[in-house]
Amino acid sequence: MLTDTEIEEQLGTILSGDASVIPLEACKAKLATGRSLRVKLGVDPTAPDLHLGHAVPLRKLRQLQDLGHVVILLIGNATALIGDPSGRNSTRPPLSSEEIKANAQTYIDQAFKILDPDKTELVYNADWLLSLDLEDVLKLASHFTIARILERDDFSNRYKAQRSISLHEFLYPIMQAYDSVQVHADIEVGGTDQLFNLLAGRELMEKMGMEPQVCLTLPLLEGTDGVQKMSKSYGNYIGITDAPDDMFGKVMSIPDELMERYFYLASSLKPAEVAEIMAGLEAGELHPNAVKRQLAANIVSSYYSDQAAQAAEEAFDRLFKDKDVPEDIPTVVLTTAPGDDGSIYIPAVLVELGFASSASEARRLINGGGVKVEGAMLEVGCYNLDPALLAGALIQVGKRKFVRIAG
Repeated sequence: MLTDTEIEEQLGTILSGDASVIPLEACKAKLATGRSLRVKLGVDPTAPDLHLGHAVPLRKLRQLQDLGHVVILLIGNATALIGDPSGRNSTRPPLSSEEIKANAQTYIDQAFKILDPDKTELVYNADWLLSLDLEDVLKLASHFTIARILERDDFSNRYKAQRSISLHEFLYPIMQAYDSVQVHADIEVGGTDQLFNLLAGRELMEKMGMEPQVCLTLPLLEGTDGVQKMSKSYGNYIGITDAPDDMFGKVMSIPDELMERYFYLASSLKPAEVAEIMAGLEAGELHPNAVKRQLAANIVSSYYSDQAAQAAEEAFDRLFKDKDVPEDIPTVVLTTAPGDDGSIYIPAVLVELGFASSASEARRLINGGGVKVEGAMLEVGCYNLDPALLAGALIQVGKRKFVRIAG
């Protein structure tokens, strides 16, 4: 049994970073037993790469592991066949089993950059969901009503807007709830957009005569723009497999007012350490730039090493403080061919180099002053160049992207 003081200490760690627990008293009661709680995180491997936003629940899980609890990392290789409808206004396109398998392995490799493998149980929900027969599915579905499912915002919004909802999507929260039954979860962790699914797990466990799980929700992390949630589609993400230099530079680009959230949600520092840093910043004892450097170094160290973080900071200084360019700029051979007028279309070059996802995005970069050739900024509407000007030229996009074109 834990003392009231020990319970409050653990609860303080659990609730750090604007986390929310439902219901709070049930969480306290579970902690009071003093046993190692089983903490579930279910993830559908719908994409191969993770960013710092995806890592927020993994960071919370690591905190719980450090408190002595056991993490159940549940790979939804069966639920991924349905696709989580959370936050969606349309049905997700189906993934093949091969795509799910490949994505799952990549996710696991990246997740264990944060989690302690010795305190993690790795499970796959296909092991029980795909063996259910029709009678089993009907019994599970009988625990939920259509009215209850339509309480979910994304379903109700789509229904009111007369957008299609495929029947199999209704099964998603039921299947995820059954996962909690199978792994005997004490706590399930998810983003605020996952609350309905988490509560469904609590409801099903109770109806099946089990002690229901506690729902621990975490905020969605804003991206480098400081406005939208971190997402590849918004181009504001920091990938956990980004190169150390890139990762450091991206963290340094976030607005100062986001530093506290990034410390709590994306760094490896303990909540008490973060609180001390923020108190020093508030009192004027610490400079914001120094604090942001500490944040960037911590995040790089978390995924690479202290040495990599130091090298990334030095590269950052060469690039920004010393107005230098990075070392080891890659040299590429262009395949973009000249047009009928003999010039090369620069937006096509930027797409080929991976600096823009489309020609329209490339044109916006040029018109916004974000593209330089040999240190000279391309003017608005300058989309075509003589191939001779590109041979051996250094191309820079934004502040951190460099490449040299083979002569």
